[in-house]
Amino acid sequence: MQRPILVRCLAATLSAGACTPALAQDVAPESGGTEAAATESPFAFHGQVTYVWQRKPAFNAAYSGPNSLTTDRAKSYSFTSTLDLGLRLWQGAEFHFNPEVAQGVPFSQLHGMAGLSNGELAKGASTNPVFYRARAFIRQTWGLGGETEKLDDDFNQFARTVDKRRVVLTAGNFGVLDVFDQNEFGSDPRTQFMNWSFLTHGAWDYAADARGYNWGVALEYIGDDWSARIGRFLQPLESNGLELDTRMFEHYGDVLELEKRYSVSGRPGTARLLFFRNKARMGAFSDAIQFGQANNVTPDVADVRQEHAKVGMGLTLLQQVNDSLGVFFRASMSDDKTETYAFTEIGRQVSFGGVLNGSSWGRARDAVGVAFAVNMLGSNHRAYLAAGGQGAFLGDGALNYAPEQVFEIYYSFQPFKYLSISPDFQYVRNPGYNADRGPAKFYGVRFHAEF
Repeated sequence: MQRPILVRCLAATLSAGACTPALAQDVAPESGGTEAAATESPFAFHGQVTYVWQRKPAFNAAYSGPNSLTTDRAKSYSFTSTLDLGLRLWQGAEFHFNPEVAQGVPFSQLHGMAGLSNGELAKGASTNPVFYRARAFIRQTWGLGGETEKLDDDFNQFARTVDKRRVVLTAGNFGVLDVFDQNEFGSDPRTQFMNWSFLTHGAWDYAADARGYNWGVALEYIGDDWSARIGRFLQPLESNGLELDTRMFEHYGDVLELEKRYSVSGRPGTARLLFFRNKARMGAFSDAIQFGQANNVTPDVADVRQEHAKVGMGLTLLQQVNDSLGVFFRASMSDDKTETYAFTEIGRQVSFGGVLNGSSWGRARDAVGVAFAVNMLGSNHRAYLAAGGQGAFLGDGALNYAPEQVFEIYYSFQPFKYLSISPDFQYVRNPGYNADRGPAKFYGVRFHAEF
């Protein structure tokens, strides 16, 4: 067993993170200019470590299949640690390299639910530590004049003063969610909600390898009160695989996002529309069903893969309610005619929630988050699972369809600046869209340190 070693490693890393300062602390003053540039450090060094432990009590099910969530009592854990090594290049340009190590044991080998319980457990989870490159990208910013704003020193971001109106190009090895669908109130599984239902739009089968990273290019225009982003990314060589298909003009994931910023009663808000189109060699559910019927076999999308495109869209609303409370709402849908290729098995989704910081009870660094999601499938996807087909995550052998409903609540206790401890509870009704199974409950705790 590796967990005792991990616990000792975590404790040592937390202690180090609690006393290690970031190397790039100088922040450019609002006036900018050559004097400010001279005081900026050319290097950045950040790190994070996250350990998540979860337990699932036993639950009832009328039947189980090859890709079902096990009904027995079970436990799961994940461990990740990441470094950000940053370098300023020429004016407006920076380079970031993120080595990462991950280890973990998922529930039921990441099967049985669309809204899986731990966003830190990637599809390539291993019981032994695995070291890999998570990111290696260049970001170039071109200012367009006008008023300025200050960017804080952060993971994969230098502190600097930039024009409010600017163009930003990000290229190389990074995550699609590093640029698109940023939700300050609930997208980071290392500090906020852990369930996959809240990482991004559930119906967005965003391009990524099995660890959630990718190679691609994204271009952003950031204006005074609106922004636009466009990007193209590689697809996995096979569904939910680790190796990426480098034929960027044959198989790809395209994204377009439009953003409008506004205020309600003096409080900032953001509205976004996201459109995506994925092209890859995928199996269509209707083709698999027809093939299965014609050959008297269980339908399998692997038997009917050919060139297909998947399209969809998502709406995000973010609103700061007061000095302590921020809320979000998301709604997304895809055509859901072809197999899930890189994210999870959700064809339609509505989710909402919020985060309340602890200033109102005298603990400004603490926070409590509550969120709810309803995950749904398209008709072809339902028929495929009901006929006994298996997807990337689902396959009970039969299906009494009902929307999967996910509730999550956490409390983030931050005893000091570099450490947070977060008890977490999740309740999933109709896991895997099956009314004959569940509900499933997950109790957990997360330890997160960063510097």
